[in-house]
Amino acid sequence: MEVRFDGKRALVTGAGKGIGRDTAKALVKCGAEVFALSRTQEDLDSLVQEYPGIQPVQCDLGDPEATKAAVESVGPIDLLVNNAGIIILQPFLDVTLDAFDKVMNTNVRAVLQVSQIVAKGMVERGTGGSIVNLSSLVSKSVLKEHTSYCASKGALDVMSKVMALELGPHKIRVNTVNPTVVLTDMTRKIGYGDPAKAGPILARIPLGKLVEVDDVVNAILYLLSDKAAMVNGTHLPIEGGFLTS
Repeated sequence: MEVRFDGKRALVTGAGKGIGRDTAKALVKCGAEVFALSRTQEDLDSLVQEYPGIQPVQCDLGDPEATKAAVESVGPIDLLVNNAGIIILQPFLDVTLDAFDKVMNTNVRAVLQVSQIVAKGMVERGTGGSIVNLSSLVSKSVLKEHTSYCASKGALDVMSKVMALELGPHKIRVNTVNPTVVLTDMTRKIGYGDPAKAGPILARIPLGKLVEVDDVVNAILYLLSDKAAMVNGTHLPIEGGFLTS
């Protein structure tokens, strides 16, 4: 199935590393004009060196004023991928308000703000568009020490449904992808590169392996594309059968 985005302008948040970075590169390969947003300038520099056509946007989404200025600066957007996210692991009884706020601000509040700016432009132009929010399977099947992260992804799923409901009449589709543990730098840093930690999750996946970045990127491309023209308000699990066990 060939997917093309010629003539489309795409914004990917959290594009410096992992899923966001590979999504930005994939969109370029499919013909889109891509704006890659990251808080880390070094990551953007290396991305542009690899793909000179990508437009870098340096911004910390934890800063609402900087976020507004950065997103408005890129102009009209047809395809939005809200990929940026953080995770802070703490046992429930030790969850701090500061950590909880940081996770919710990046994983939920920033998605709200970025999507509002982009969607208002889509509505004004009357051309429609597609938004994909990167959620997680932890919105459906929780993990220990993931209180803030699970709460943020549960909120993101529900917010995405409201977005789909209200933006649908403007021909704007909104969906989420909900992978289980994906092998990225972030997940390796919190221990999932260790078979001992990954073991209990692998035991529940009939396909016997963790999700790779490409598995998620391919799902994002599908949901952004006209191939998913009647897919709206959906949470797409990418989990190798984890929920069957």
